[in-house]
Amino acid sequence: MTHAAASTATSTSPALVRVEFPAPAPRSAAPAPTADGVALVTIDRPEARNALSFDLLDALADALAALDADPACRAVVVTGAGTKAFAAGADIKELAGQSAASLHAEGRFAVWDRLAAVGVPVIAAVRGFALGGGCELAMTSDMIVAGDDAVFGQPEILIGVMPGAGGTQRLTRAVGQARAMELILTGRPMTAREAETIGLLTRVVPAEATVDAALELAVRIASMPPLAVRAAKQAVRQASETPLSAGLAAERDAFFALFDTADQAEGMRAFTEKRAPVWTGR
Repeated sequence: MTHAAASTATSTSPALVRVEFPAPAPRSAAPAPTADGVALVTIDRPEARNALSFDLLDALADALAALDADPACRAVVVTGAGTKAFAAGADIKELAGQSAASLHAEGRFAVWDRLAAVGVPVIAAVRGFALGGGCELAMTSDMIVAGDDAVFGQPEILIGVMPGAGGTQRLTRAVGQARAMELILTGRPMTAREAETIGLLTRVVPAEATVDAALELAVRIASMPPLAVRAAKQAVRQASETPLSAGLAAERDAFFALFDTADQAEGMRAFTEKRAPVWTGR
């Protein structure tokens, strides 16, 4: 079934986010696996190079929250419409007239917390520009598959501001302080190959294969036990947000908790019986 998430601006506005669930099967796989547990979410504002207006971000957060609440959905791929941009950045026209007081009062940046709170694994499939808010959006995902035509960066310094949706924090955690400082303070872009070399990306593929490669990865993840996948995702995320001792304690608690699930019993039984496990998500 295919769904569309409409803009929150008006009832007659075009959809800003398209959701295909289940996603189309990856075309590059032979034979093509099913993608029943995978959703493909497309940012659909190509006329503005998929610039991230607040309404678009709200629509994206709503779409991801709905998929996250659906037990049939086990992995999500997020991409941008067209080939020029995953998301070229924030909607500067929308931001230009803001003040510190208005940004605090309106609370529209809280949508970034909703995006980061999604429990199902999210893979960004990036072609073209992923700059500013686009780079920050890619970094809120759990993995980034980039085409070799992708360009990443945090150029906010060039327009008198700085990253404000996680760029200073997530980029530093991904590539280290020295590299993040240089990229953020100069605003220079980097190619997909450089981004891969410094540790920002999961993999780089030929541009035309970007979405298919991300879908293949999502299909593989969706075939794993869903409760364990969610628990592992949360534990990995905690690794960059808590002291080691707290992270180790949380990891151990999550590991122990999985021993009360049917999937754990099935997985270990299947291992000893030398057969493929059948996951139920219980």
